[in-house]
Amino acid sequence: QVQLVESGGGLVQPGGSLRLSCTASVNIFSISTMGWYRQAPGKQRELVAAFSRGRSANYADFVKGRFTISRDNAENAVYLQMNSLNPEDTAVYYCNAKYVFQNYWGQGTQVTVSA
Repeated sequence: QVQLVESGGGLVQPGGSLRLSCTASVNIFSISTMGWYRQAPGKQRELVAAFSRGRSANYADFVKGRFTISRDNAENAVYLQMNSLNPEDTAVYYCNAKYVFQNYWGQGTQVTVSA
């Protein structure tokens, strides 16, 4: 079992920045893939960015150059720095971990980009 706890969402104006945090209840070295998805109202959940063991970070095309995923192994945490936010980035953002062939999700954190 893996518990994922997210924080850092909120309301931001277009062009602003937010940083999301996700802390895992297990050592993230043992997690094969860990990253962020998002789901906007009426849309399917989609990958934003993720780390896979032994590979560099993978980003969705719509966030390249604006978002950066990073990790702190000592804190068992993954972060998503989001810059140049626009209203289309409004969604619930979910932390995801693939661990021992199981898929785990955090509770989600709302990000709203609005003037």
